[in-house]
Amino acid sequence: MNIPNATYRIQFNAAFGFRQAEEILDYLLGLGVSHIYASPIFKAQKGSAHGYDVVDPNQLNPELGSPEDFEALVAQLRDKGMYWIQDIIPNHMAFASSNRMLMDVLENGRNSRYFDYFDIDWNHFYEDLKGKLLAPFLGRFYAECLEQGEIYLTYAESGLAVHYYDLSLPVKLGSYARVFGYNLKSLEEKLGRNDPNLAKFLGILHQLQGLSAEEAANHQYNQIVHTKSLLWELYVNHPQIKDFIDSNIALFNGKKEEAESFNKLDELLFEQFFRLSFWKVASEEINYRRFFNINGLICLRSEKEPVFECIHSFTFKKISEGKFTGLRIDHIDGLYDPSTYLNRLREKYPSLYIVVEKILDPSESLPSAWPIQGSSGYDFLNYLNGIFCKIENEKEFTKTYYKFTGLLTSYEELVSEKKRLIIGKHMAGNIDNLAHLLKQAASSSRCGRDVTLYGLKRALVEIMAFFPVYRTYINAVTLSESDRAYIKDALLRARTNSPALEHELNFIEKFLLLELDFPLSAEQKEQLIEFVMRFQQFTAPLMAKGFEDTVLYIYNKLISLNEVGGNPNRFGISCSEFHAFNKNRATHLPHSFNATATHDTKRGEDARARISVLSELPEEWKRNLGVYSRVNRPKKKIIDGRLMPDENDEYRLYQTLIGAWPFYESEHPGFKQRIKDFIIKAVREAKVHTAWIKPDTQYEDACLAFVEKMLDFSKPGRFLREFTPFQKKIAFFGIFNSLSQVMIKIAAPGVPDFYQGSELWDLSLVDPDNRRLVDFKKRKDFLDYIIAKSHTDILGLINELLAAPQDGRIKLFLIHQALKARNQNCELFKSGDYIPLDTEGRFAQNVIAFARRKQDAWAITIAPRFLVSLIKEGELPFGREKWDDTRIIFPEEIPLGSCKDAISAETVNIQNNTLVGDILNRFPVSLLLGGSTQ
Repeated sequence: MNIPNATYRIQFNAAFGFRQAEEILDYLLGLGVSHIYASPIFKAQKGSAHGYDVVDPNQLNPELGSPEDFEALVAQLRDKGMYWIQDIIPNHMAFASSNRMLMDVLENGRNSRYFDYFDIDWNHFYEDLKGKLLAPFLGRFYAECLEQGEIYLTYAESGLAVHYYDLSLPVKLGSYARVFGYNLKSLEEKLGRNDPNLAKFLGILHQLQGLSAEEAANHQYNQIVHTKSLLWELYVNHPQIKDFIDSNIALFNGKKEEAESFNKLDELLFEQFFRLSFWKVASEEINYRRFFNINGLICLRSEKEPVFECIHSFTFKKISEGKFTGLRIDHIDGLYDPSTYLNRLREKYPSLYIVVEKILDPSESLPSAWPIQGSSGYDFLNYLNGIFCKIENEKEFTKTYYKFTGLLTSYEELVSEKKRLIIGKHMAGNIDNLAHLLKQAASSSRCGRDVTLYGLKRALVEIMAFFPVYRTYINAVTLSESDRAYIKDALLRARTNSPALEHELNFIEKFLLLELDFPLSAEQKEQLIEFVMRFQQFTAPLMAKGFEDTVLYIYNKLISLNEVGGNPNRFGISCSEFHAFNKNRATHLPHSFNATATHDTKRGEDARARISVLSELPEEWKRNLGVYSRVNRPKKKIIDGRLMPDENDEYRLYQTLIGAWPFYESEHPGFKQRIKDFIIKAVREAKVHTAWIKPDTQYEDACLAFVEKMLDFSKPGRFLREFTPFQKKIAFFGIFNSLSQVMIKIAAPGVPDFYQGSELWDLSLVDPDNRRLVDFKKRKDFLDYIIAKSHTDILGLINELLAAPQDGRIKLFLIHQALKARNQNCELFKSGDYIPLDTEGRFAQNVIAFARRKQDAWAITIAPRFLVSLIKEGELPFGREKWDDTRIIFPEEIPLGSCKDAISAETVNIQNNTLVGDILNRFPVSLLLGGSTQ
């Protein structure tokens, strides 16, 4: 198995394709990266900024370059001894006209070879959805769009199609006769009954009618293509037939002023395999599974083997050719049966490196039976982030937050409340579908006859609102104790909150735990499993939208904790918890990703490191908040008695400014716009005063005006004069948090993963801010300089970097030095034991220390934290004067004596009485190598 030493995430798009990636390979190799970790490179919707809206998983995205460009990039990787990990998307594709597989389904219905590929309920309980796919893309009600001529018919070489702005959906073959056969008598009169072209035209229509029949076999595809081409040839080459078809299409398209003129088009649309609807209809009448609540992303049935093989065809070919050596599986929780999917993948490629995108609760672990190397690293991110939050100050911090914002709802209430909001506004149709499925499975049982559909819906809402994790993984053969515990926990909380639903909750519990005390037929048993599997597919998107994309923008106590997979109510992680987490990873998942930033994180890793410094300064934060609030109150708008923005959005904004504030004044104009973009996204995601679905422009305009007045850099007012010194202080201490974070990420069990551009200060905000183009030339020039000078005067280089940390070179230097040590001692860091190191002395809690050991090779990591109590702003945390009597206790398995600091290249002699100040005297962190290390 090809285990990475370090990965580097590349966000491919039209502005940064295969050729641009080839240009940075030498830089990445010099940095110490072994594997590029590529965002999706498959054909996506035109102009896609991220690649997750795939329209063809078996083609390269032409916007990224040609196949030859891709092959050249792969060849260069091989020549440099580097490798490729590919991000793949087995859960969904774009619901788009360019998705040929989906369009084939809409044209051919059950005769389509792709009919079972998409997760569509063709037998929906709503009559007008039976045999149809809901297409919820209209900007208003269907009748309005139709009668305004926004929905119209066209004919082209590809066939008949229905259009609505950029959307184009194919007309089913069986409907061609309705359009082309309308008023045939007029064509006969023009051409004469014996005209050979008329005969040919009628024959083609008859053929198309036959090819659309239910019993038509899939092997008739070639015949369909041929017949449609004959029709197009007639249209192009015979003006009278062209005029006839054009006039029929014009007739079907109606006239705006005449509502009845659209009857023919309405009738045509009624018989299609799709039903166009107002986009809001999807929340209540959806009959296909979406990615989260995004109408434009339709989910796949990857659990079916033909689908599995088809959508991975290109990927499997590249794996077999040795071009992809690892995979990252996107949104594993969306799959019907993740275990079966992963086992099938592992059986096909026993030695493939596989990680999954899995959001874990801090108390949750990956299913032990999954045949993978680990996750994409959110668990590591949140544990690492937590050790820089000072637990002792939680009470004071919480009090300040609630007093400033006037928030009355507890964190637990907020989570369940917002999950209910998402269910009501976006997922009511999903709950409806689940309830009908359960009712159907239970209808013949006497225990279920008096359980109403309404009661089941209410009970399902309660269970899902209180579900503690993203999902469980029950299938026909597996029900783990942890899954049982999560379900029991949700049911207990649901019963407490809604005792009137006791009977319905008890009934659902039997189904979810597969503990039915009444007999079921074979068909009912299938329906039971289907209900459980479907239920599991919807708890994850609910958590993602209700918690990740709502609560994390509302509960703003300390927003460095508001991260994907985090718990903002868990104020920090203790050293012992962090060490326990790492020991477990070293034993069970030593090759899981160590991430500190991804394309989905809410803020850049160094912005997060800064904000955590606030946890060390609760009194100063409280005092400054009061000043900022008083100074900025006149900048707010008062509309209908409401202050805009409200105090909670204001509180989040101040923390955001502290975290993302640029080091250089030249960046201020662009920064102001970035903050404006962020605040609109944040308040819409919070869904308190405004939302994506229905923006409140008054509130949003007030927020933008507030930012504009606050950040008036042309004539700095009192706010900037008060804010800037405090922000600079936080930024100073944040630098040390960042360096410690990097050092631990590289040395801890797991594969260090670097998000593009984060090798310099990563002060980005949530996407799309974190997907901005990276200045690789600057990074390459910096690295070339660092490498050259480290060979001649490394201590002089360190002093130079410490004197000007704002340019980020100090972080780049640390990454280069630490990765060099890791690459020279691969086995030590890939599979070495993890040994927590205790500390004692005055500042024992201000340092994290651990050792890695494999046979007689060993490494010790020393990383400081909470430096506000150790040094003053502008000072360096070096020497005995600062660290006093603080020392690390070295266990017996670590041999004492001479070792080398991989960062400063100095020799260090460690003994049991060696003080931290004697080790940390050149650089803020240390990586000591000893024994047989290189």
